[in-house]
Amino acid sequence: MTITFETKVWENDWEIILKTDQIERMIDRCKYVFDEKILYINNVKDFDLVRRVADKLIDRRIITKYVYVEKYAQEALDFFSLSQEKLGKGYYYSIAELVSIYLTNTQYLLHFSGDSIVAPWTKKGWLSEGIATLESMPQVKVFNLTWNRKYKDAKRDSETIDKHNFYGYGFSDQMYLIRTADFRRRIYEHYHPASECYPTYGGDLFEKRVYSWLRSHDYLRATYRHGSYLHENFPQTSFNQILPSFFDRLNPFK
Repeated sequence: MTITFETKVWENDWEIILKTDQIERMIDRCKYVFDEKILYINNVKDFDLVRRVADKLIDRRIITKYVYVEKYAQEALDFFSLSQEKLGKGYYYSIAELVSIYLTNTQYLLHFSGDSIVAPWTKKGWLSEGIATLESMPQVKVFNLTWNRKYKDAKRDSETIDKHNFYGYGFSDQMYLIRTADFRRRIYEHYHPASECYPTYGGDLFEKRVYSWLRSHDYLRATYRHGSYLHENFPQTSFNQILPSFFDRLNPFK
């Protein structure tokens, strides 16, 4: 069994993620030895500048490599029978995830957005239990931790429950564990009316398309009952203007 950890950065957050210990903590909180730890760099003004910072993370063995999304964007779109025109305004919200799935060589892919992290109280072994769920239940296509400690919401949204997970419909690009082979197919042109729950500003973005595919086939998401990931949007300001108190306030990131 092989598994990749991956996350992404873009112009407004790369300094926060790469110039602090954020990405190191993201990986460490998983408590797992990954076969690959990949950073996807998307939509940045100065790739060479970002690359030099990312090289330091490779030197410290925090990540194994980084990928410039733009280099593989067209290949990924062709592979999935998509185009920038089809994605519309959802393109910039989708292309990093599509490229990462296209390039992943391991059996499993664990994705975290750069502003998400495993809560420190999460039960050890959650990732192994997630893989076991995906291996034993073909109808389950996605596994994630409960979002922001909202266990009551996850239970309310579920169809069934067992000792490990809530099972229901849903998908978020903040965090997901998937079987790569399930998602490395042309599944992104489905539409389901229930997908209109996603915000309109993102258009027909990646997570909306995945949700439509899941609902169209009655596939399920498993949400882990014994742990959480935490998500908080980074402030919309330059890295140099972020006060240290911001990181102090984000206790789970410390």
